[in-house]
Amino acid sequence: MSSNPVDHPDDLSQWRRDHVPVYNTNRLKLGIFGTNCSNGCTITHAETTFEPTYEHNVKIAKLADQLGFEMLVPVGRWKHFGGTTMFNGDNLEVYTWATAMACNTDRIMVCATSHTPTAHPLFAAKQGASIDNISNGRFGLNIVCGWFRPEIEMFGKEQLPHSERYAMASDWVTCVKRAWTEQNFDHAGQYFTINDGFLSPKPVQQPYPVLLNAGNSEDGREFSAREVDFNFITIATLESGGELVADIHKRAALHKRECGVMSYGFVCCRDTEEEAQAAYQRVVDAGDWEATHNIMRLLGIESGSFDEQIKSFGERFIAGWGGYPLVGTPEQVVEKMTELNDRGVEGLILTWLDYHEELKYFGEKVLPLMEQAGLREQLK
Repeated sequence: MSSNPVDHPDDLSQWRRDHVPVYNTNRLKLGIFGTNCSNGCTITHAETTFEPTYEHNVKIAKLADQLGFEMLVPVGRWKHFGGTTMFNGDNLEVYTWATAMACNTDRIMVCATSHTPTAHPLFAAKQGASIDNISNGRFGLNIVCGWFRPEIEMFGKEQLPHSERYAMASDWVTCVKRAWTEQNFDHAGQYFTINDGFLSPKPVQQPYPVLLNAGNSEDGREFSAREVDFNFITIATLESGGELVADIHKRAALHKRECGVMSYGFVCCRDTEEEAQAAYQRVVDAGDWEATHNIMRLLGIESGSFDEQIKSFGERFIAGWGGYPLVGTPEQVVEKMTELNDRGVEGLILTWLDYHEELKYFGEKVLPLMEQAGLREQLK
C-alpha cells in the first residue's frame, strides 16, 4: 500500500476499494477458515496431511496469497470439544496467529476472531491496530460473543443470556471503535468503563479495520447490520440464504449504512462426481460423533431423539462445521458458488479436509472456471 487514507479524508470508500482486499472488484471473494485449530473444520479421523502448526499454516497462507484469495480467518478457540478427536484442542491464539500470517504474506487480509468476554476492548484495539500497522492495512477483526460455555467459564466469566451477549458486544465494539478513531476518550457503558482512553499508533485503515461477525439470530443480524462491515451467515438452503441476505441489507439500510454478506463452505472437489461423493463420505464415515453431538447440544440443535434431521445436521458439522457443502466436480462446485453469489453472497471462506493439497487442486482446476463464470478476475 503506497498511500495513507488520512491523506484522502473525503474518499475513504475509494481508498478501501483500492487497498483493502475484501473491497476489490471480484464478484465472489474467497478466504480460508479454521487452519489455526487441530482438525480445522472437519470433525473426523479421515486421513489428511493437515497439521495445525505454525509451519503448516504459513504454507497454506502463502499459497492462498499467491492464488489471490482475499482473507484468512481463524477459529477463536481456547478449549476442545471432547470426543475421540479432542476436536480443536490444539489451537494457535488468534492475534498472534494473524501477526505471523501477515509477516509471511503480501496481499491477503489477515483476521483475528476475538471473543468479547475474554479480551478487554482496549487490549483488542491495541492488538488490532498493531497488526494493521505490521501488515500495512490488511487486518480484519471477527467479533464473536462467546457461545461455548465451558470456554467462557474457564476464564471465570459468566455465560450471559443470548440477547445480553449482543448488548455486551455492542458496548465492546463501541470501545474498540473509539480507541481506533479518537485521541482521548471516556466511556461509561453497561459492561465496560474506560477512563481517559488512549491508543497510538492508530490503524492504517480508516476509519478503522474491517469488522466481521457471524450472527444468524435476530440479535446477531441486528448487531451486524448496525456495527460491522460483513456478516458471515450459515446457509441451510439457497432460498433461506437469500432471505438472510435480504434481511441483513434491509436492517443495515435502516441504520443508514451498508453491511455485506458472506458465508462459509466445505469443499470436496474431484475430477468426477463419484470421486467427490466418495471422498465426502469418507470424511463422514470417519466422523467423531461424540464431539459433534457435544457441539450440537451446545448450539441447541440436538433434541432428545436421534432422527434423520439431526443426523443430516451432524454430517454437515463433521464435514465443514455446518458450512455449505461444495461437493462435486470443478464445474459443479463453480455452479454452486454462482448460485450463492446470485442470491447476494459476496464471499466464501472455505474449508477442506486437507487444506494445502486440496487448495493446490482448487487453484489449478476451480479458479480458472470461476474466472470464466465471471466470479473472479484473472490475477494480475
